Amino acid sequence: MDYIRVIPCLDIKDGRLVKGINFIDIKDLGDPVEAAYAYSQAGADELTFLDISATLEGRGLLLDTVARILDRISIPLIVGGGIASMGDIERILDAGVAKLSIASAAIKDPGLIREAAKKFGSQPIIVAIDAKSRPDGGYNVYTRAGTTDTGIDVVDWAKELEQLGAGEILLTSMDTDGTKMGFDIRLTRQVTEAVTIPVIASGGAGRLEHFAEAVTEGGASAVLAASLFHYGELSIFEVKKYLREKSIAVRMDESHG
Repeated sequence: MDYIRVIPCLDIKDGRLVKGINFIDIKDLGDPVEAAYAYSQAGADELTFLDISATLEGRGLLLDTVARILDRISIPLIVGGGIASMGDIERILDAGVAKLSIASAAIKDPGLIREAAKKFGSQPIIVAIDAKSRPDGGYNVYTRAGTTDTGIDVVDWAKELEQLGAGEILLTSMDTDGTKMGFDIRLTRQVTEAVTIPVIASGGAGRLEHFAEAVTEGGASAVLAASLFHYGELSIFEVKKYLREKSIAVRMDESHG
């Protein structure tokens, strides 16, 4: 059985946990290591660590923070931000990270995805797509923390990524990110219908129903959220309990309730 995964996201800037709205208006929310431990204990299926300023600042990932998180958690960690070479990928996987998320570097050098998948297998290779809607109903891929419009169509890019060997897509709607108005179901469905690899829906969760919609209407294999969990508006357990009530398969440990 394929279980739907519930994934909290830690956006990291200057070593601190932060959250913004529509990729701007960034607020400091504390120590990412403590947050990671809390989510691991709370029943998250995986945890995403995104160093949101690494690419813009032209530096590598904060591997010391990653190492401290790995020491505290017992669930798979997905790491992204500033990953630009095979050397970066090797260092991150060698550190014990389960999966890594590549975004801007994949656009710059699609061959990196093919090479990484060939060497490490598709399973650990996630490509993050930051998507913004166009007036014609399609979506463009944005890079460099959502600051640069590549002009590339999201669905075309998703199909290419599957061909290159990516194991999963982390799909974030820039239009709904941080708004709590719900995932962009139209975007999610466009991508899940175009590829066979798992798609993580990200950006906009605000209520329990939104998580179910991402799965039943959007076709997502996993749902990711940040603000809701960080501010304690919903717990991992509440989300999983609701999904199970909607006949969506999730892994649950009743002790987390």
